[in-house]
Amino acid sequence: MQAPLLSERDLAFMLYELLDTEALCERPRYRDHNRETFDAAIETARKVAEKYFLPIRQTMDQHQPTFEEGRVQMLAEIKPAVQAIIEAGLACPTADYETGGMQLPAVVASVTGAYLSAAGSTAVGYCSLTNANCNLIEAHGTPEQIARWVAPMREGRWAGTMAMTEPGAGSSMADLTTRAWREADGSYRLAGNKIFISGGDHELTDNIVHLVLARVKGAPAGIKGVSLFIVPKFLVNEDGSLGERNDVHLAGLFHKMGGRGQTSCALSFGEQGGAVAYLVGEENQGIRYMFHMMNEARIMVGTAAATTAVTGYQYSLAYAKERPQGRLPSSKDPMSKPVNIIEHADVRRMLLAQKAYAEGAFALCLYGAQLADDERTAETEQARADAHTLLDFLTPVIKSWPSEYGPRANSLAIQVLGGHGYINEHPVEMFYRDNRLNAIHEGTYGVQAIDLLARKLPMNKVAGFRALLAQIDTTVASAASVSSLAPYAGQLQQLAARVQQTATRLLTAMGDTPIDAVLANATYFLDLMGHLVVAWLWLKQGCVAQAALDNSANDADFYRGKLQALQFFYRYELPQTAVWAELLDTIDTTTLDMQENWF
Repeated sequence: MQAPLLSERDLAFMLYELLDTEALCERPRYRDHNRETFDAAIETARKVAEKYFLPIRQTMDQHQPTFEEGRVQMLAEIKPAVQAIIEAGLACPTADYETGGMQLPAVVASVTGAYLSAAGSTAVGYCSLTNANCNLIEAHGTPEQIARWVAPMREGRWAGTMAMTEPGAGSSMADLTTRAWREADGSYRLAGNKIFISGGDHELTDNIVHLVLARVKGAPAGIKGVSLFIVPKFLVNEDGSLGERNDVHLAGLFHKMGGRGQTSCALSFGEQGGAVAYLVGEENQGIRYMFHMMNEARIMVGTAAATTAVTGYQYSLAYAKERPQGRLPSSKDPMSKPVNIIEHADVRRMLLAQKAYAEGAFALCLYGAQLADDERTAETEQARADAHTLLDFLTPVIKSWPSEYGPRANSLAIQVLGGHGYINEHPVEMFYRDNRLNAIHEGTYGVQAIDLLARKLPMNKVAGFRALLAQIDTTVASAASVSSLAPYAGQLQQLAARVQQTATRLLTAMGDTPIDAVLANATYFLDLMGHLVVAWLWLKQGCVAQAALDNSANDADFYRGKLQALQFFYRYELPQTAVWAELLDTIDTTTLDMQENWF
């Protein structure tokens, strides 16, 4: 069955009606661009996705990379598909012209990446992680490091990774044991083991540049003693040519439930005397530097999760419109023609829930990308600082809410297809497996929740949360003047006040209550904050849709669909926030009080 990867109409709505992306063209960095160039880049991504990745999507899922004779073996068609991304200029679309980029706004690049992700799942990660690796080195490396390592990666000749996770540390980077030491000549060597390294080894490119967290001998304990190093798979000669193999070796591959187009590796560093490593920036500042790449990767993960939810929704919607089965309860004639399943109320419920989750999540991620653009290119220093404050606060939500609710949408897509949803002749079961990984990538839901509550909320005197509330107040004021939206504006205003009350209660409790008790239900605070933000973005979409209907828009059905999804989210989802807020306000310790021996 044919179904669109994404909705072109919804993409245009998000970019040009909700976010007014064309206004970015007034900024010096984007003055060469206009809507036509943005649409051309998006169309190019769609064509690459449909020509190179869509035909092999199922084959990639069924043929995972293997570890044979010390080397990675993978589906041969992946290499030309990745090369097509590079040749189209889509591997680093936001980079400067001088380094091979298009200087696209991040919000437009997110849409080009969404098409590639919708067709290629994690196989596009070889390019996106390389781009993030380059961005980090450009931000914190020396001019010599940028020239040596970034240029070949931007050209697509080399790939890049980030290597953080260790077998005994997991998400606890304070417990990293990979060690580095200075040689007599001032150079560094490094030894240790890393696991779950996406794209950690392959033969798609001539070299792989790993960004590795390690602890220099004599460094302070905990995260304050972690440094960041560039560790290439192959050493590089002075003239830029490749030299001998560095002391970096593939120890094995992990085989995941989804996302099978990209290798997930166990890497061994320094087993033969120490891998040659190059310090990035200063010693003991590695966590600060790596967060540059981690935050970018977290937004990438959230966007991938939202995209996969949208793709599953589009597929199940197309199926529901074509699949005849059963009759409505009101039908009294057993000989009447079966109706397409989209006529059944429960199928509409599942489709509407998917739309609310998926399009709400996608709006959230594109808004985060727009904040990244503002942080970099807004007209004033204050505007750039404000964008940074809000984006920094929202990053755990952007990563986590789509990663939690996106798979819920994909689960509903399976259910819409019924028995056909569970077989691999249809891709919706694969979408669910692919998307389930995003709740773990770049920090689990629980890790992100603790970061949001314990670190991001109180940061700079609650500046991020206050910035969010100010944005919500502006939308509430606009919606309150529209009779059809006023009830939703009032509901959102009440929710914002309730979340503010809960946040104040938790901030106070962190000063006079055992911290373990306060953080015991941090995941519900993330749920609460995520629903607040997505409800706000749905109201913003509703404002645009209602204005279009008031102006007799030609595609009225599209806008009415937006308003119905808004109504669904507010009526079906927001009531749950009262339960979450109550658990948080009372510092409920049911889970914390459970004892190991009681399980």
